[in-house]
Amino acid sequence: MKNLVNNGINTENLPNAAGYFGEFGGAYLPEELEKVMKEVEAAYEEISKDPSFIAELKELNEHYTGRPSPVYHAKRLSIAAGGAEIYLKREDLNHTGAHKINHCLGEVLLAKHMGKKKVIAETGAGQHGVALATAAALLGLECDIYMGEIDVRKEAPNVSRMKVLGAKVISVTQGTKSLKDAVDAAFEAYLKDPVTQIYCIGSVVGPHPFPMMVRDFQAIIGMEAREQMQSYAGSLPDAVVACVGGGSNAMGIFSAFLDDKDVELYGVEPAGKGLETGKHAATIAKGTVGILHGFKSLVLQDKDGEPLPVYSIASGLDYPGVGPQHSYLHSIGRVHYETATDREAVEAFYALSRMEGIIPALESSHAVAYAVKLAKKLGKGKKILVNLSGRGDKDIDFVMEHYPLEEYEPEENLKDGYDEFLKHIGGEKN
Repeated sequence: MKNLVNNGINTENLPNAAGYFGEFGGAYLPEELEKVMKEVEAAYEEISKDPSFIAELKELNEHYTGRPSPVYHAKRLSIAAGGAEIYLKREDLNHTGAHKINHCLGEVLLAKHMGKKKVIAETGAGQHGVALATAAALLGLECDIYMGEIDVRKEAPNVSRMKVLGAKVISVTQGTKSLKDAVDAAFEAYLKDPVTQIYCIGSVVGPHPFPMMVRDFQAIIGMEAREQMQSYAGSLPDAVVACVGGGSNAMGIFSAFLDDKDVELYGVEPAGKGLETGKHAATIAKGTVGILHGFKSLVLQDKDGEPLPVYSIASGLDYPGVGPQHSYLHSIGRVHYETATDREAVEAFYALSRMEGIIPALESSHAVAYAVKLAKKLGKGKKILVNLSGRGDKDIDFVMEHYPLEEYEPEENLKDGYDEFLKHIGGEKN
């Protein structure tokens, strides 16, 4: 896979042939899907070494998506944080507004290579759904998107975009009506017809080969960022920070730095209303080993192995599992997994908007929130690179309705690291 993904960087040749990263990963599937997954794996192995496929994807990345996405030095945010310099990898500037287009173009090209007529997928925040609908429109395939009823209401702008692009949006009304249930519904639809359609999973989750494929397509983020930081900032970053739900944007940027032992990697999970409340989606912080949606990983589950209800202000992080490679990297201590609450994410959402003129997605805001804390901890002279995985157009109406700036001020126990922030954004009251 080196031709496609890592430009020769050693990633320990993971996953192994069975799709495992250490003890995590694999393919736990009904019998009728085992053969189908083998066909997907074989097709991917073939095209990932095909110069014409690589050239076509490269051309689309450059002339359609707009890659490379820039790295930007957030100077005012850095001053407010009062420590390390903060840089942003601007995946929000990609066509469709997030990192999701990176793997969607690859997956739809794969589907076309396999002779599929339709692509189907789940979506939470809608960014994966929009990106897949975009790629399907570009390459002439049908597209069905499954989305929890709660997220359909919450992310209305993205629902409209998917429909305009020609996708059929199916509102999922069972269970918690959120991302996990959308995945369930998409898998059920895939089981009914795995021959003419393919399930294009939206993160580094699911049965093998999807965690590997999505990581490989997203690795372009890290490859670009590694070169950009050296030319723009003069050195590799001291730390790289990315939000983690399923974990595709994080694996994309982490992949290029795994062998740089002096570069600390931080994945930021959603702590929601607080880890102690149970209203969160912090899988690595609170999960146990289990099987979910055809793969083995850390899972938020009850004593019977059933997934627990999860919650996050960010629909794209609202998932009870995490990519198997993240579970592996946690187990060997290569990546530090931290958390940010809803409130911290909203503070970061407003702060980046007011100080840099960049409105981030609520998902990405979790990474920004933690980066500010980390900047203060690391101190001056250090550099932090944040993967700004998406833009916040989709979240503006929701945030303004539920977290209006004029009424927003920090709770005392959450102020550490945000004092200067709040002076800039008007969050402190006299």
